[in-house]
Amino acid sequence: MSILINHKSSENVSVSCFGEVLWDCFDSGKRLGGAPLNMCVRINSLGIKADMISAVGNDELGTELLGEIKSKGVSCEYIAINNDKKTSTVEVTLDSGGSASYEIVGDTAWDNIALTDALLDKVKNSDVFVFGSLIGRSEASLATLKQLVDVANFKVFDVNLRAPHYTLETLVDLMNKADFVKLNDEELYEIAKAMGCKYHSLEQNLAFIAEQTNTEYLCVTKGSHGALLTIKGVNYYNSGYLISVVDTVGAGDSFLGSLIYQLCSNDDAQFAVDFACAVGAIVAESAGATPSLTHQQISNFMNPL
Repeated sequence: MSILINHKSSENVSVSCFGEVLWDCFDSGKRLGGAPLNMCVRINSLGIKADMISAVGNDELGTELLGEIKSKGVSCEYIAINNDKKTSTVEVTLDSGGSASYEIVGDTAWDNIALTDALLDKVKNSDVFVFGSLIGRSEASLATLKQLVDVANFKVFDVNLRAPHYTLETLVDLMNKADFVKLNDEELYEIAKAMGCKYHSLEQNLAFIAEQTNTEYLCVTKGSHGALLTIKGVNYYNSGYLISVVDTVGAGDSFLGSLIYQLCSNDDAQFAVDFACAVGAIVAESAGATPSLTHQQISNFMNPL
């Protein structure tokens, strides 16, 4: 029995992740990136089958990206090759504290993910469907997303605000369609205020979003201060882990991937948020978005001997 999936064991659960696959370009070189791909890699590494739905260009960067994705144990069966659009790259700049800013090239392959019967069947047969907000910047991929959401079983929306690539209208529409919404604290306050929220506390803002969007599962991350998971009005807190940040790229993605894994594997919500915060912290003190991690390493981090 688990919180999200009650009819099968975790080894039989399937997840589909929809959205951007790309190269994060640092001064030191390029690394695999894209929030839904980072989540997909993490979910797979922990032991639940997750597939990526996206697109790359018919170019050298695309070929290289597919090879890197496969090396991480993720299938490329549902990643289309677009002959007309380029593989996506993102220029990443890290400040002195390891926090990242992003310059995202527009109109790439993943902005133009075409709907197919194979994608519809894949999502229909997946227990969980994960998607982010960045994919909503293009009409083509947003139209595909909306049709996939309509056939999905349990929908997880990862809010990932990257100005100017979003509108409040699209965000609210996707939150209304989702069963689970994940945001960080800054995103929570920005969206709640834009929706007319008058409250000041994090809990009140989260409850406001839950009521406005009729969502029973929500999570807000608070950087180094951990996270708040709320399930059907019950709050579960983790206060964070003390680490030395190397870079924050992908930490939130690994957090959500780990949270989804735990919520599909057991019925302990408190452990789920503790585990997810631990994984996010380990990633933040590592270089890159998808460092290899074992369950034993995560356990040792949470409870050092």
